[in-house]
Parts: sequence; structure tokens; C-alpha cells
Amino acid sequence: MSWSYDAGSRERTNLCFKESVVKPMLFPGDPQFWYEALRSLGHIAYGGADFGEVASTAGRITEGDYDSWHDEWLVTADRVAGEAETSLAAGHLVSALDGLLRASNYYRSAEFFLHGVPCDPRHMHAYDRSVECFQAAAALFTPKIEPVRIPFEGTTLPGYLYRADSSGTPRPTLIMSTGFDGTAEELHFMGALAAVERGYTVLTFEGPGQPGPLHREQLVFRPDWENVITPVVDFAETLPEVDNSQITLLGISMSGLLAPRAAAYEHRLAALIAIDGVYDLGEVSIRGIPGSREEAERRLRADSDPELDALLEQMMSANPTMRWGVHHGMYVMGVDTPRAFGAAYLDYTLRGGTAERIQCPTLVCDAEDEMFFEGQAKELYDHLTCPKTFLRFTTAEGAGHHCQPGAQRILSARVFDWLDATLEERAVGGTGA
Repeated sequence: MSWSYDAGSRERTNLCFKESVVKPMLFPGDPQFWYEALRSLGHIAYGGADFGEVASTAGRITEGDYDSWHDEWLVTADRVAGEAETSLAAGHLVSALDGLLRASNYYRSAEFFLHGVPCDPRHMHAYDRSVECFQAAAALFTPKIEPVRIPFEGTTLPGYLYRADSSGTPRPTLIMSTGFDGTAEELHFMGALAAVERGYTVLTFEGPGQPGPLHREQLVFRPDWENVITPVVDFAETLPEVDNSQITLLGISMSGLLAPRAAAYEHRLAALIAIDGVYDLGEVSIRGIPGSREEAERRLRADSDPELDALLEQMMSANPTMRWGVHHGMYVMGVDTPRAFGAAYLDYTLRGGTAERIQCPTLVCDAEDEMFFEGQAKELYDHLTCPKTFLRFTTAEGAGHHCQPGAQRILSARVFDWLDATLEERAVGGTGA
């Protein structure tokens, strides 16, 4: 059995709807604030927000002001959490579950812009509350969503196990890896619950550089993600609900590179999904630096380059997305200058034959209005030699932003339809997509 999506037909249709390109509903002068607001709006699909709560919170925020962003999201999160906890105490479990999920997402949003170097101390309170609210909600699901600790290099990685039912039956399993700035809790709204609805066992987790391991053990990002994923697969194979022959790895955002990197060396995977695909983070590092790539890399790695330091600061001042990305990147990479962050990013690449080592059927997603990694999904796809599918999401259908915030139902339908068909074909002895 082979699965395909008529992308050509969709593209022809979109030619008639160019005038319907989505404009920012909120924060028209700050694309990063708008993207993060859209991210929360997108979580409405699986219970992570309510439209009026997002809109009213955004209306109180001063554009571009990180303190205002934190303060107003915290007010909303505290109010929603308080109502949910009152419902829980009174035995109104449906209302409690609903409110706790929204509060968890709002606390996550509150601390999002606080990750400078050093990290703002306010972020730990909001982060802890986000996790607390999610875990309280997780206990109210049937079956319960189980917090897990995955053994890893003398410590553990946090995650959650989702079961489709209570039978213990081995099922096709999805391992989900978040990216540069997401959380395991947020993955609930970004595919975990959608996969459970379709009968999958789901294991979400956070690796080095991601919130739990970074906050608790100061583990920063590392490029050898295969050495992160292999212990996660080992753990998954011990679970009775996991069909060891049908384990899929799904990576979101920066894990659109990390997951393919892992799949290049971890060959127990039945399929790979990159939302959205990334080929080389070094291309982001050298953007805007004059001269050749070789010269840009030399300058980023140099012991000293005051001229480049000044240029990077100037670029950050002019671009709110870059400002946030560099500040957060310094924190998650464990470095203390913008140039050192750029140098660290150079090590995250699938060049040199890495992408070509991937063997399992692979789905690479792309976004028409990709704001972080434009062109990289296609670059990754072109380098793959395994069975592969390219899936492009467009602005006309409301799905054109990086990782499709605001279009979670569209994304889930297309991605999991592909996965259903790919695993079915594999089970009957086919070769994949």
C-alpha cells in the first residue's frame, strides 16, 4: 500500500486564494510575539487554550516588552489554575481537567521570554507551575497519562507515557521529541493526544537542552542526538504497550534536525517524521555575516572578534525574533555570548553524508512562510536516500507558519494518515512511503 497527498492539486487551488494570506491578528509590530500568541491559539484544538483568554491576555501586553508578556500571562494562568483547583476540590473532574490543561500552557507561555543569560529567576516559578498543572490534569485522564523517568547517563530524562487503553496490548508507538524551546507538557497539544486518538502508544520526553534536564541538571543541548534517542528507545522497548517493531520517532522544530540525526544511527525505528525538516543550523549562524561560509565560520569560532560581536548586537536590536532566539540559544547551549551561540549552532548539521544514512521511511514537513529555517526542509528531503515523502503546508490553508501553529488538526490528520499507511505497508512487507 502506498500513501500520497495531491500537493500539486492543492498548490493549484492556492493560486486562487493569494489574497487570503493570514495577517497578524495580534501584535502587528512584533512577529515573535504574534507567533507565540498563535502558538497558544493553536493549542485550543486539544484543550490547551481558549480563544477569549488568549485574546484578552494579549490585549493587556505591551508589544515587545518581555516583562509585560510574563506578567499578563501569569495573571491569566493563576486565575485559570485557581478555578480548576476549586473544581477539583469539589469533585468536578471534567472542569478541573479542562482548566488545568489551559493553565499549564499559559504558565509555559509566561516564562517563555525570560531565558536570558543569566536566566530570569521568575521563570522557575512559572515553569514549575506549568508542570504541576499538567501532571494534575494527566492523573484525570482515562487511562492516566503517566509521568516517566528514562534512564540516561547516570540521571534520568523526564517524559510522559500515553496509553490508548488499559489492556496492555502492544501497539505502534510514537516517540515525540520537542525542539529548541518546547516542553514535554506542550507536546500533549502538538500530536500526543492526536496519536492516542488513533490508537498509538505515545512516549514524550525532554532531552539535554530542553526544560526539565536543563532546569534540573544543567544539561545543555548536544549534537549527537543518537546518544539521547537510543536510551529512549531502550526504555520504550521495556514497556508492554509498545510494539517494538513499530516505533516511530517524531521531532518538532529543532528536533526536525535532531530526530533525523538520531535516525541516521539508530536503526530500530520503523519511521521518522520531521516537523518541520531542518538540514543545517549552521546556515542560520552565518546568516547576515559578510563573506564566504568558511570565513563566517572562522570568525564565529575565533577567540576574539569585536567587529563581529558588534554586528551581531546590531542585528539583534533590529530584529525581535533574532533577539529572542540568541538570548534563548545562549541559555540552552550553555554559552555566554551571541557569537559563542552562533559557533555552537555550527555543530548541528546533517551534512557530510549523515542524512544519507537514514534507512527508515521518512516524512519531511515544510511551511510556506517558514520564519526560522526557510528552504531547509527541502534541503533535507533532497539529501535523503530512504523512502521519503515531502509534505508542504500553506498559508492559504492557515498552516503556513513554522510547525503549523493554529493548524493542529490539519497537521495531525495528514501526518498520522501518512504514518498509518506507512506502518501498514511495512507490516505486509512493503518498502514504505
